[in-house]
Amino acid sequence: MINKQDKKLFDLINKELTRQQDGLEMIASENYVSENVLRVMGSILTNKYSEGYPGKRYYGGNKYIDEIENLAKNYAKKLFGVTHINVQPYSGSPANQAVYFALCKPGDKIMGMNLLYGGHLTHGWKVNFSGKHYESIQYTTDKNGFLDYDSIENLVKKEKPKLIFVGTTAYSRIIDFERLAKIAHDSNAFLVADIAHIAGLVVAGIHPSPVGYTDVITTTTHKTLRGPRGAMIMCNGEQLNPTRKIDSVIGWRESKQNIPTLIDRAVFPGLQGGPHNHTTAGIAQALFEADTDEFKKYAKQIVKNAQKLSQELSNNGLKIITGGTDNHLILIDVTTFNITGSQAEKSLELAGITVNKNAIPFDTRSPFDPSGIRIGTPALTTRGMKELEMTQIAQLIVKALKNHNDEKILKNIKSEVKKICKKFPIYKKVKY
Repeated sequence: MINKQDKKLFDLINKELTRQQDGLEMIASENYVSENVLRVMGSILTNKYSEGYPGKRYYGGNKYIDEIENLAKNYAKKLFGVTHINVQPYSGSPANQAVYFALCKPGDKIMGMNLLYGGHLTHGWKVNFSGKHYESIQYTTDKNGFLDYDSIENLVKKEKPKLIFVGTTAYSRIIDFERLAKIAHDSNAFLVADIAHIAGLVVAGIHPSPVGYTDVITTTTHKTLRGPRGAMIMCNGEQLNPTRKIDSVIGWRESKQNIPTLIDRAVFPGLQGGPHNHTTAGIAQALFEADTDEFKKYAKQIVKNAQKLSQELSNNGLKIITGGTDNHLILIDVTTFNITGSQAEKSLELAGITVNKNAIPFDTRSPFDPSGIRIGTPALTTRGMKELEMTQIAQLIVKALKNHNDEKILKNIKSEVKKICKKFPIYKKVKY
């Protein structure tokens, strides 16, 4: 237990534990790690400095750290079916930055999905490093919120970017990696898949894998993969002799065979120092857990829950972007209830339901107070909830949004939420 001399910290952590236990965590990018991952993350591994890679460290005493990192990499290779893995990126954004650093030079033209249409900051958004250090071209969805592959193809032919990022943070449909690969490679562009949101669905076979189609794959490990807050970069190819000099800005065809080496050099020493060894071990534990039939059933249930929840919300008058979902998340236009995304987020939080405000395609409102909210089912599914609970939760969400100005009703909904949560406890053995 945490030393109670620091009572403020002790109390705050326990308050957050209670909040998570008593509320519905429905932010699509959040999940609960297992108790074993929690234990590993709090282990003595955090004490060790390990700059470099297994067998090539700049510090001594890394015999067991090397074995742990290799274990994580081998688990990932098996799960994803790739030949090269880097598990050292501190999180998803640094992983994406490393890909740019490896394959592009400042000023190169890149392309990614517009943030306001479901993309990510690091895919070329104007206020992010990716939009400031590179010439960024952004693609969007069609008017119904679906990826428009014909439009993307025309844009690629016109702009001829050096690198294309595909991946989303608020898109509820299957991504056609095969079609995107043809579009990119016909124009001699690198194609990078950011599967941070769907990695757990990919390893379970619920969503098509980008392996074999994209040149590089990045992912966080803390969303549907149910691991700690870290990231991985994956690719196929043979790693070259580390002493061989390689120009990271040479041509597309020449670079492809060198991608593993370019990626590793970009992560270290290009962008990072010592890896977070406790996180690496947490990733290994999560990957071990993901390689089970139980996890595959869990991933299938995530999608079943999302589809049931989407159906129930739609039946109760909410507008679902694209009309439904193929994965773990749902993007909702809440203005049909005469409420904004920001108001919806706040009222639902008062009701014990945590979501996030989110722009919808062709949103006419500000990103700080958009027209929609984004919700997801990974954390609810981890607790053991199924379709019956999704029906109950949909009714509570609708009731909260319709009565967003009535604190008494929101308080009553919070009591109902707490009753549901007590049936599906988390971290029964965890105390601080």
